[in-house]
Amino acid sequence: MAHDFTNHVALVTGGASGMGLATAKAFAESGAAVAVADINGEAAQKVADELVANGHRAIAIECDVTDEMAVKAMVEKTVATYGRLDAAFNNAGVQSIATETADLESQEFDRVLDINLKGLWSCMKYELQVMREQGSGAIVNCSSLGGFVGVPGRGAYHAAKHGVLGLTKTAALEYADQGIRINAVCPGIIDTPMVAGMKTEETEAMDLLMQQVPARRLGTAEEIADPVLWLCGPGSTFVMGHALAVDGGYTVR
Repeated sequence: MAHDFTNHVALVTGGASGMGLATAKAFAESGAAVAVADINGEAAQKVADELVANGHRAIAIECDVTDEMAVKAMVEKTVATYGRLDAAFNNAGVQSIATETADLESQEFDRVLDINLKGLWSCMKYELQVMREQGSGAIVNCSSLGGFVGVPGRGAYHAAKHGVLGLTKTAALEYADQGIRINAVCPGIIDTPMVAGMKTEETEAMDLLMQQVPARRLGTAEEIADPVLWLCGPGSTFVMGHALAVDGGYTVR
């Protein structure tokens, strides 16, 4: 699908790899100026440099989304550089260690929730402050198939991803009449570095999950980027608070 984001500014967290990287590239190739944010500053800079070398507008921002002041600075740098913020993909996240609920350590629960839920909330907070003043903008939050269902051993991750959908729906109601649209994309099992690590370390569990994907294959990062751009663009102007499953049919079994 062709998208046109000429004269738009997009911010992507977790933009140095996987779905974030594919989305940052897609925004840039569609004409947007892109802020590539990632906890790995060197990797983010490499992505931004490559985009610029290919004739696009991009900057890199090192940001740990668990640090609220760093998130605030990330948004401020984006606006200081490009003058506005039109679209944001809040994608930064981690997987949890596979552990039964009774054996889950509180430190691991806090780590996953701090990044996947509280960190996403921080991003929304400062993005919304800019968009509210502009009177326009679109935010897509990255949830997961784990925002719809449970999977044994993934309590912390699924709790966070369910929470992302609650935040998305609530914020969508708050800003629906202010020119701001907020939605979520819910990826299934996607070919990313996170999933590659799970395939190596948890081969049996991943094989079982893949058997439950009707499409019988991994999704690609680009298959997430395109719906994100659609949710941020003019083709979805009446879509608000929606959780879009992009999961090869996993959640409709």
